[in-house]
Amino acid sequence: MLTSRTFLKRTRAGAVMKVVREHYLREDIACGAAACEQCGQQPGEPRLEAQPSGAASSLCPAPHYLLPDTNVLLSVITNVIVLQTVLQEVRKRSAPVYKRIRDVIANPEKHFYSFTNEHHRETYIEQEQGETSNDRNDKAIRVATKWYDEHLKKINSEETIQVILLTNDRNNKEKAVQEGLIAYTCEEYIKSLIANPDLVDRLACVSDEGKEIESGRIIFSEHLPLSKLQQGIKSGIYFQGTFRANRDNYLEATVWVHGDAEENKEIIIQGLKNLNRAVHEDLVAVELLAKDQWVAPSSVVLQDEGQNEDDDENEEEKENTLKSSVSKNMLRPSGRVVGIIKRNWRPFCGMLSKSQIKEARRHLFTPADRRIPRIRIETRQASTLEGQRIIVAIDGWPRNSRYPNDSAGDKETETEVLLLEHDVPHQPFSQAVLSFLPKMPWSITEEDMKFREDLRYLCVCSVDPPELENGNLEVGVHIADVSHFIRPGNALDQESAKRGTTVYLCEKRIDMVPELLSSNLCSLRSNVDRYFCMWYCHIVFLFKASLTYAEAQMRIDSANMKDNITTSLRGLNKLAKILKKRRVDNGALTLSSPEVRFHMDSETHDPIDLQTKELKETNSMVEEFMLLANISVAKKIHKEFSEYALLRKHPAPPPSNYDILVKAAKSKNLEIKTDSAKALADTLDKAESPEFPYLNTLLRILATRCMMQAVYFCSGMDNDFHHYGLASPIYTHFTSPIRRYADIIVHRLLAVAINADSTYPELTDKHKLADLCKNLNYRHKMAQYAQRASVAFHTQLFFKNTGVVNEEAYILFVRKNAIVVLIPKYGLEGTVFFEEKDKPKPNLSYNDEVPSLTVENTTFYPFDKVKVNVMLDASNIQHQKIRMALVEPKSHLLLTKTNLTSVPF
Repeated sequence: MLTSRTFLKRTRAGAVMKVVREHYLREDIACGAAACEQCGQQPGEPRLEAQPSGAASSLCPAPHYLLPDTNVLLSVITNVIVLQTVLQEVRKRSAPVYKRIRDVIANPEKHFYSFTNEHHRETYIEQEQGETSNDRNDKAIRVATKWYDEHLKKINSEETIQVILLTNDRNNKEKAVQEGLIAYTCEEYIKSLIANPDLVDRLACVSDEGKEIESGRIIFSEHLPLSKLQQGIKSGIYFQGTFRANRDNYLEATVWVHGDAEENKEIIIQGLKNLNRAVHEDLVAVELLAKDQWVAPSSVVLQDEGQNEDDDENEEEKENTLKSSVSKNMLRPSGRVVGIIKRNWRPFCGMLSKSQIKEARRHLFTPADRRIPRIRIETRQASTLEGQRIIVAIDGWPRNSRYPNDSAGDKETETEVLLLEHDVPHQPFSQAVLSFLPKMPWSITEEDMKFREDLRYLCVCSVDPPELENGNLEVGVHIADVSHFIRPGNALDQESAKRGTTVYLCEKRIDMVPELLSSNLCSLRSNVDRYFCMWYCHIVFLFKASLTYAEAQMRIDSANMKDNITTSLRGLNKLAKILKKRRVDNGALTLSSPEVRFHMDSETHDPIDLQTKELKETNSMVEEFMLLANISVAKKIHKEFSEYALLRKHPAPPPSNYDILVKAAKSKNLEIKTDSAKALADTLDKAESPEFPYLNTLLRILATRCMMQAVYFCSGMDNDFHHYGLASPIYTHFTSPIRRYADIIVHRLLAVAINADSTYPELTDKHKLADLCKNLNYRHKMAQYAQRASVAFHTQLFFKNTGVVNEEAYILFVRKNAIVVLIPKYGLEGTVFFEEKDKPKPNLSYNDEVPSLTVENTTFYPFDKVKVNVMLDASNIQHQKIRMALVEPKSHLLLTKTNLTSVPF
């Protein structure tokens, strides 16, 4: 059947022309219902289920299809009829939304069916004279709904399928009900869904759209457009850098300015308005303030604990505490954020802080990471979500809002929170990745043996080698040849490069490579042939014994054991001590950072004991040979590939980093020299007190905090190769290719250098290697943070089950309003505050030069010994705290609490 559509159109010149279009109507358009025999459904065509098994609704318990109008189309679930009328309207309003709907229709699992009602003979209607296009389309939707309702009654099925019209248009709904149709608003239907309460939040901003008025006050200055930022950076007016929020002070951040090595500098940002809506790790543009406005890094601990977004009456008072009088030599370049170059927004994990206003929809979300600002969320499920872990994504941050805005979702486990919060790739390996693993059972082939040296005749646990002709000893450091199984460019290689490193949590390991490699083919197993790599050749050998550090130590210490393996271990241990002394004499540092070990209940997997790890001689023995192998390989690959070697360096800290160490030592009448690594190492060795044996350990812990982060780099992109901590002119990572991707690249470079493999373009592209190093450095840093967070969480579990304990602790740092203490037994560190909300403030006197903090009549210095009462405060589930009360020295004013930080950084 042919009909015509006539309408008037105005041309660009202003003339009015009449347009007539032919419109074909058909009778053979299928309804899409799988059970319908009248319509002749095409095989394989996406269709509606015969018995809809989608969302169970209390409003409509019977099987039903949904027919939404344009405004609510994206809020429904499965078995949805999408009318041509609606689809055309969506296309006019938003091309991206239209594309998403087409994608959903094409997905057979969603059971979305597109019904061309505008060309169906029984559902097409003409627009009447004086009728608006919107009214005509609403009527077309009701006509199609009525046709479906009558059409589906003819289907022979156990239960009649109903069609529900969803519309947020009040007039359209009223007319539909008057015409005998089943019609609900989107909110009514979604709230009736029994199994999908989470969809309610999608309505949070729909029903009252346009009714809410944002606060008229302007809190932040406008961000400059990117074009102006680029011009300003080029002319030197603005500086580009990475925004790094302060974990302990939400009103302070630093921006590390990007540039040449000699131009790198740090700019301090203080105050809410100067922070100007930047979020941790954003790439920002900063304007330097005049020198008379420069500030010093604050020693005050401030946390945002307001209950709602307008709770800022104390904001100015808090900012004033940052600007207390300081000496001029403490002032640092200071600035303000003028624009955001690149956002680093991602899903954040945390908990909902429910508004105190009854039936409020707006609440504050508190991220688990204190460097992330609190986020305003809109939800109707605050009572349900309160006390649960949820994931929130920032949608925006208006100038008139104290907090950014978001959207929220459910959270399953604490480990998932931890991994997401630290951006750790942890999804199962895809089939594409697994397809590149070797087929099992795997065995060594004759073809591979052509390129390897066979050392299966040797006793390889460690080899007690014969003396060479020149009187030297030969020690073989055998490292799994992971690069044999992970070939350049395939899916397995790409996934390993993306992950960068294996992440070790307290009860879980997130592997960089699939388990077949990490726990089998590239792992040492007794009496099993394996491919390995030495710095001068590829080998195959039969591993004779697999020992833990403790087992190896027991063999060394046992006077009764004199077998070949034990004798070999003793020889290696003796040699390792010689190597270590040589390193230390050259200026290598011996620092300290307590690590903790949890003993888990075999059934509940909760920690039942917590203690610091005890390192044995065998740990040091293995470390010495690993270091020597890494240094030897670094020299080899740099000699062969001077521009393309992947190396690892440890920059020397700037002198100012040592201020806190030098001042703390001075408070105990000790001198620490920091002119060089050798001077530091020597003075640390001499800084001992017979009455205070733990003092030297505390000094080394403090020295560790002064260090810079070691990083990977490409030799062709840098001139400074020196590793400060090891006192080595060159260094790399070669010894752990199962858990570090950097080592895989180094293996490939070494293989080419010894003619055991061939090169490929990316291996000799220094710019691509530099980009790779950037990702590896990021993944390594986030893995460290994730591990610390895992320790912190398990420490909380331990104290939750243990209850109250009294333990000795030592002061590591003093702040203006707090002290930081370390409990050696647990490796537990916490910030102890002396000012609490809603409590009288004690008299505090802070001395930065000594340094010291006097609270009333009690003065605290670094390394002072105190006794604390320790228990878990779980009143705030989001940020559970270890509550500490000072037992010694005794004072009624020193009842305090500490945020759980766990192992030192």
